[in-house]
Amino acid sequence: MFKTITIKKSVYDELKGFKKENESFSELLDRLIKSQNKNNILMSLRGSIEFEDKKKLLKDVEKKRWEKRN
Repeated sequence: MFKTITIKKSVYDELKGFKKENESFSELLDRLIKSQNKNNILMSLRGSIEFEDKKKLLKDVEKKRWEKRN
């Protein structure tokens, strides 16, 4: 299964600089995720991601947290 994501050109250019020869972007992202603490990844991406509906996203996160607690 494949998903399409949209990123800023500046983020794409930075990611491209981390990519090894013959490595796909999926392989690169997988390698980066596995090599870092998830909190560090989120902090490094802060400001690079734009959400279409931030209020809905926050509501969904709160709902999922509530479901996990109960």
